[in-house]
Amino acid sequence: MIEETPKIPQATSKRLPLYYRFLQNFANANKERISSSELSEAMKIDAATIRRDFSHFGALGRKGYGYDVRYLVEFFRKALDEGEETDVALVGVGNLGSAFLKYNFHKNHNTRIVLAFDPKGTAEGKMISGIPVYHPDVLKEKIAEYGIDLVILTVPSKVAQEVTNDLAQVGVKGILNFTPVRLAAPDSVRVHTIDLSVELQTLIYFTKNDEKASHM
Repeated sequence: MIEETPKIPQATSKRLPLYYRFLQNFANANKERISSSELSEAMKIDAATIRRDFSHFGALGRKGYGYDVRYLVEFFRKALDEGEETDVALVGVGNLGSAFLKYNFHKNHNTRIVLAFDPKGTAEGKMISGIPVYHPDVLKEKIAEYGIDLVILTVPSKVAQEVTNDLAQVGVKGILNFTPVRLAAPDSVRVHTIDLSVELQTLIYFTKNDEKASHM
């Protein structure tokens, strides 16, 4: 996973997987080199932002030449630890959780959900979409057994904090939180919250303001 340091802003860190994905597409198309403006056009990110992001990692390109595509792919692969497999646990197999189980990062062979937890699961692991789903009663035991560091959380809001406490106690390092609850966690646990309703409201706000701007 990305190691954020004082030299690398969080906003830059969040864009690294996007750079990696687009650069892979260019490499697969046998493109050998690319300019920041070409990457900007493909990604819809300002070229100055791309150059600033890349500058945090030293001299990735050459003036008058641009960037070597395969070098950048390898660089970002290492930065993102894409050479290492990452096993993930899912807690909560409702509608959203079931979708995650079916999808299971099929386009990313280095990341996969290997187990899940839900009240409809069992102590032995009930197979759903090819993944064993355990009852929450054995959560701590199984998280430790599988050596899980990262968890996707799609549980009802009322139990989100309780589950987070259990995950922190067993040594989980990161939680991708899809509940609207702002979770309290120790400094050893990084929590990223994705509130779909907030994201939709933000999108509505911007689209309405874009419409107003276009009529001015």
